[in-house]
Amino acid sequence: MIDVSALQALRALADLGTMSRVADDLGFTASAISQKIKRLEAEVGVRLVSPAGRRVVLTAAGRALVESVPGVVQALEQSVSAARSADAGVPRGMFRIVAFSTAVRGIVAPVLAGLAVDYPDLRVEIVEGDPVPAVYAVESGGADLALVHDADGVPTPVSPGVRPSLLHTDVGDLAVPAGHPLTHFDEPIGMEDLAGCRWVTSPPGTVCHQWFQRMFAGSVAEPDVVHSVDDFSTQMALVASGDVVALIPRLARPTPPAGVELRPLKQAPRRVVHAVWRRSSEDDPALRAVVAALEAEAS
Repeated sequence: MIDVSALQALRALADLGTMSRVADDLGFTASAISQKIKRLEAEVGVRLVSPAGRRVVLTAAGRALVESVPGVVQALEQSVSAARSADAGVPRGMFRIVAFSTAVRGIVAPVLAGLAVDYPDLRVEIVEGDPVPAVYAVESGGADLALVHDADGVPTPVSPGVRPSLLHTDVGDLAVPAGHPLTHFDEPIGMEDLAGCRWVTSPPGTVCHQWFQRMFAGSVAEPDVVHSVDDFSTQMALVASGDVVALIPRLARPTPPAGVELRPLKQAPRRVVHAVWRRSSEDDPALRAVVAALEAEAS
């Protein structure tokens, strides 16, 4: 019988290229990953990988086997769903969620206590992950559910075997020091009102920095960025100093400290958050219970 975890390791190797990166991604040692793939080669009877410098590449047989992984996972999922459905539809067992950090904080964490009370036999485990790896984890069976967001307005791609469901639309607000002239505005703040502002922003390469850039797209003047900080609590502490303003997404927002006020923007950047799961798992009572809880919280 072929080890499904070995198939998952082989698929990860196709994407990551080295045993050490696969080990880090899947939570094994590099030696364990190597042994899994060697046993898989012995079971299949053909070579599945070959060295290429410091990396490892899949042979034609390895690539063909990797292409079958989603189908194998879906078939196993249908078997598990059938067993769970026969068990009076009670959510139980381990349920794995992969989500980006602000979704963990703003959507997932608030529902855990209620799920534990309602379904004591259900164990929810959470791993932080960016959208593309999160979808990959669901497709390959490494996770049961993922929370993903669009990137610069482009939805995260999913395979036909995965269903996305709209969960939440996140909006950015302006954090300003108390007493700043912008705190006296009764209407949402326009781009023209931000002239002369100094900013603290998330570092380049982060989603929230993309938000910030998108907000200023088409603007004649470049924003005056003074500080680059990834943590939103730290950003608001810098705002409280009276030195800068910040763009803070509502989903990620901690309680504003004294000396910070939040104001809506006319052209507020937005990102759409989807929950995604395998279509083959839709009869799983655990999936239905978790999705219902997340939808109630996100609404």
